[in-house]
Amino acid sequence: MSANVDTNNRPDYDNVLQAIADYVLDTDITSFEAWDTARNCLMDTLGCGLLALRFPECTKHLGPIVEGTVVPHGARVPGTQLRLDPVKAAWDIGAIVRWLDYNDTWLAAEWGHPSDNLGGILAVADHLSQQKVARGEAPLTMDAVLEAMIKAHEIQGVLALENSFNRVGLDHVLLVKVASTAVVAKLMGADREQLLSALSHAWVDGQALRTYRHAPNAGSRKSWAAGDATSRAVRLVDIALRGEMGIPGALSAPQWGFYDVLFSKTNKDQQVKPEADRSFKFQRDYGSYVMENVLFKISFPAEFHAQTAAEAAVTLHPQVKDRIDDIDRIVITTHESAIRIISKVGPLANAADRDHCLQYMAAVPLLFGNLVAEHYEDEFHAAHPEIDRLRDKMDIVEDKRYSAEYHEADKRSIANAIQVFFTDGTSTEQVAVEYPIGHRRRREQGIPLLEQKFRANLATRFPAARVQQIFELCTDAERLKQTPVHQFMDQLVI
Repeated sequence: MSANVDTNNRPDYDNVLQAIADYVLDTDITSFEAWDTARNCLMDTLGCGLLALRFPECTKHLGPIVEGTVVPHGARVPGTQLRLDPVKAAWDIGAIVRWLDYNDTWLAAEWGHPSDNLGGILAVADHLSQQKVARGEAPLTMDAVLEAMIKAHEIQGVLALENSFNRVGLDHVLLVKVASTAVVAKLMGADREQLLSALSHAWVDGQALRTYRHAPNAGSRKSWAAGDATSRAVRLVDIALRGEMGIPGALSAPQWGFYDVLFSKTNKDQQVKPEADRSFKFQRDYGSYVMENVLFKISFPAEFHAQTAAEAAVTLHPQVKDRIDDIDRIVITTHESAIRIISKVGPLANAADRDHCLQYMAAVPLLFGNLVAEHYEDEFHAAHPEIDRLRDKMDIVEDKRYSAEYHEADKRSIANAIQVFFTDGTSTEQVAVEYPIGHRRRREQGIPLLEQKFRANLATRFPAARVQQIFELCTDAERLKQTPVHQFMDQLVI
């Protein structure tokens, strides 16, 4: 036989895909902490989406592809009157959730925002629940949404623990697409073969580059990229449920699979990895670890690597607010990941550029004592040239301990420290914050503030009585689990 003839023996599905499918279909979630954190995550994620509706740059993207489209049992977009097909509803929900960079975060070898998956989960669950009621069947209840959230968090987060997609230039929304595909497939009634087919298509699909997250090309696509990914997941599941065949070697196929095509080089030296190093590495089996340890953005709408820097800057504000002109330099001590993705100098072209700039996110609270979404807007930036003057005085220094403890499973710190030096030779103390208030180590302190954040975000769209109704439902764990999804969504329509 000729040596250059392919052997056409169709393989079994890659083990990575099979492990995800078996987890989604067969694993019961028994952790009370995971269920309770998922409930808090639901509140926080919805609140972030409602707050984003205040920004026209976000809302211009919302609504049907064809104006006037009427969708039977259309999925609702919280805080609006939109009823859309589940694919576009997933896009819209995912976009509003992510727009302000204020929803939860997972930090490991790869970064990401697991609650981005709520776009696909909620759109599909609302649509299916309405369909079931129309057929005289029992609707889906919110426990199905919470379980899907826990499992989507776990898939995205466990894949991220040891596998750095950013180092090969791929954006983390790839993991949103994969995780959403898995859990949405279960919600839509997929069997194991259909779920595996959908997953395989998620991996061979075109994957987003990180170009839009980094200088000098940072822009607003990063605010809707996750909505696009979770929406694409819904579409791929629909294709699989129509009987489309899967691609068993999506990851491992020599030359043509994901590992060889997209996971075989590093940005650092562009040298091809040895074949043995291309496949994914796993630190743990799928369970509920990620939801239990997820990081909430409670205090600031800021890229998470800067959360503790903003908190340190707020602490220092009283000491520097009357001495701004006397500042000689500002030293920010941080970790390697923050340096790699959000440390930048030079002009900042837009709001998306600013909320991914460590120096900007430290300068604003040093000057004003807080950091809110409006502080990234063009008008605010133009009105306060002192922000860029402070940025020019900043030195960024890596602390190797901070970098190491960022990755340690029992710590996962996200540390930053700030010290301000004045022209007369004096200085402030160095203020270090190693764990943000949204960290698992600070849950007792953080959850009451998360609930306050949720109330405040609800109040941007709903009257006081509705705010109270929604809040009471979301803080009653058992009642929330038993609530039909379509009735829950009814309350979020304006």
